[in-house]
Amino acid sequence: MMHHNDTICALSTPQGSGAIGVIRISGPEAINMVHFLFEGRNLEIQKGQSLHFGKFVDDNEIIDEVLVSLFKAPNSYTGEDIVEISCHGSSYILTRVLNALINRGARLAKPGEFTMRAFSNGKMDLAQAEAVADLIASESKAAHHLALNQMRGGFSEKINQLREELIHFTSLIELELDFSEEDVEFADRDDLKALVNHLIEVINGLIDSFSTGNALKNGIPVAIIGQPNVGKSTLLNALLNEDKAIVSEIAGTTRDSIEDEVKIGGVSFRFIDTAGIRETEDIVENIGIKRTYQMLDKATVILYLVDIVEDSATMISESVLAIQKRIEASDKTLILLANKIDKLQVSEHVIPKALNDKIPEGIKTIFLSTGQKQNIQGLEAALKALAEEKLKGANEVLVSNARHYEALKKAGEALQRVADGLEQNITGDFLAMDIRQSLFYLGEITGTIEIDRDILGSIFSKFCIGK
Repeated sequence: MMHHNDTICALSTPQGSGAIGVIRISGPEAINMVHFLFEGRNLEIQKGQSLHFGKFVDDNEIIDEVLVSLFKAPNSYTGEDIVEISCHGSSYILTRVLNALINRGARLAKPGEFTMRAFSNGKMDLAQAEAVADLIASESKAAHHLALNQMRGGFSEKINQLREELIHFTSLIELELDFSEEDVEFADRDDLKALVNHLIEVINGLIDSFSTGNALKNGIPVAIIGQPNVGKSTLLNALLNEDKAIVSEIAGTTRDSIEDEVKIGGVSFRFIDTAGIRETEDIVENIGIKRTYQMLDKATVILYLVDIVEDSATMISESVLAIQKRIEASDKTLILLANKIDKLQVSEHVIPKALNDKIPEGIKTIFLSTGQKQNIQGLEAALKALAEEKLKGANEVLVSNARHYEALKKAGEALQRVADGLEQNITGDFLAMDIRQSLFYLGEITGTIEIDRDILGSIFSKFCIGK
């Protein structure tokens, strides 16, 4: 438990006028400060986890009628005495309350300082603290679910299990080093190989989950690609239900990526309308086409839009195969959108069947009309099904934080050196060095090792003031 000598205060609700504003105070003098400014019950003798109604008074002037919540150490968010003052949300009232507290000796809290104190006082580990910020920032069901699971310690528990298994074997190897002259082997090498291989497998699984976790947290990137004038911008407008992208019969109108977000099935999808792919001598359009390929590489879902009237089934099939080849080593999902079905004549309804016969197995094909908004709901249903599949993963341990991802990669590399060393029968002192490095990087995730103050400052500076 780290004891802080000063008392901090901050507005914990958003800035601006509102029905209610909440000011939070934490530190050794929190209760005494508010007691001095509160007309009602004697707060200093009240129990923790209790509510009290009264008047907030400053310079013998009643500022507001307030509700005071008491949380006594160590049973509070920060582990210190905490008081929360709920008053009317007038900016004048809130300013007067804060100024009165500052005049009594409190200071304004820095961004994330309440949560940093909770971490310092052992109320949560570093990964859980970072999940608090993610929970506040969550704007979709998936992001909320993921952050809540991590805040409750699901990810931390997994990391701690890995560290405990490693610590056990490290202690045995360190013991061997103490008895090196007796040539005693405390750590069975076969057992160590099995453990290290198991840990590498678990860590690699967590590393691989980052693409899914990051997408659930920040929105699944969806690239809309296809030939010029095939209806990509019209599709984006239909999905957004607004005229976001310029629509024109002139080929090559979209020369840069246009991006916006839609929530489907509780998951945010970031749709990216790209420049049409074609051979052109226009320098600016070529830059846009180059960016299209870049977006294709970054996207998790690729919507390949084709003109069912103008494009032959053979040409479409060849294009799909080319895209498949480009993304075959990734976990991207390709969906073929056969557009302009409203322009098909009755006798031409055999074309969709001919197209289906040509399309490689496993590629989902959706027939629609972006111009007439026909079967846009079919595309949304397919994306919703994809979202639900990803949401199943949100119940498992997923990595969504770039700092955790980098630490896991370094821990995995250190463990791989241990595995290679075991195969080469290297001595225990070299094994111990790499195992200690792996432990260090795993501990860096949860903060079980001492974290550089600059790193901590960077992490908590991203929090809102009041949290």
